[in-house]
Amino acid sequence: MKKHHSSVVQRQRDGRRRSQRLVRRVLPFVASLFLATPLAGPLLKSSAHAPAKVAAAPKAVAANPLARFDATLRETYARLGAEQQGLRFEVFQKAMTGYLNLRQTGKLNEHQQHLTVVDFDLPSTEKRLWVLDLASDKILFHTLVAHGHNSGENGASQFSNTDQSNMSSLGFYVTGQEYEGKHGHSLRLQGLDEGFNTNAAARSIVMHGADYVSEDFIKQNGRLGRSLGCPALPLDQYAQIIDQVKGGSCLFLSKSNAGYTSKYLNQDIALAALAARPATNS
Repeated sequence: MKKHHSSVVQRQRDGRRRSQRLVRRVLPFVASLFLATPLAGPLLKSSAHAPAKVAAAPKAVAANPLARFDATLRETYARLGAEQQGLRFEVFQKAMTGYLNLRQTGKLNEHQQHLTVVDFDLPSTEKRLWVLDLASDKILFHTLVAHGHNSGENGASQFSNTDQSNMSSLGFYVTGQEYEGKHGHSLRLQGLDEGFNTNAAARSIVMHGADYVSEDFIKQNGRLGRSLGCPALPLDQYAQIIDQVKGGSCLFLSKSNAGYTSKYLNQDIALAALAARPATNS
């Protein structure tokens, strides 16, 4: 009996020794896991926040379509070199917004990518007409243009859509066909802004050349001569300009703080037109 008791005690001692040896072997591995645990903390925290960042990304990208629209116009403005040629961005932005609206609503010839801009904030002694080729990002012409006799002297400040007012009419136009009239080679214009220029055809408001639109006339008179409301052009350029812009291109006559409004300054429609445009190489 005593011998049996001794063997049991011996087995218990041997078991404790094996357990101690096992603990000594396993302890370093457990310790390494414990030491690695703090490194896992930030990763788990980052993972927990990842869905919020992923959800916010589309908002940041799509959140501001108007910002993307502005950025796209500024890129085009820069490629044209418009600032260097005196075309202010705010005028260009309005002109482009209207141009895109007109394209989107099918009012322009799809093969005509010229945009003509007139800034009546500038005096007649300055070149205030630009013909932009939006297909090639080039300014084809930057030249003088006359305003209506009753719109003002050197500067244009009064505008009308009324027949025989002899004033210029603000807003968006679509160019028509060329013809030979009392001013020689001329270009018909269709006004699109109700209440501002829709009587242009009835008033015979057209694009034509005139000898009173020249640097020589400015030197002699301190300003350009004035028309009966037509955007008259220099004699040495009008034929080339008409040839470029005829047949369904956009013309925009601008003046700030003149009470002008237009349904064609709709940025949502302009955005849709931009989205529909084929990709081009910058």
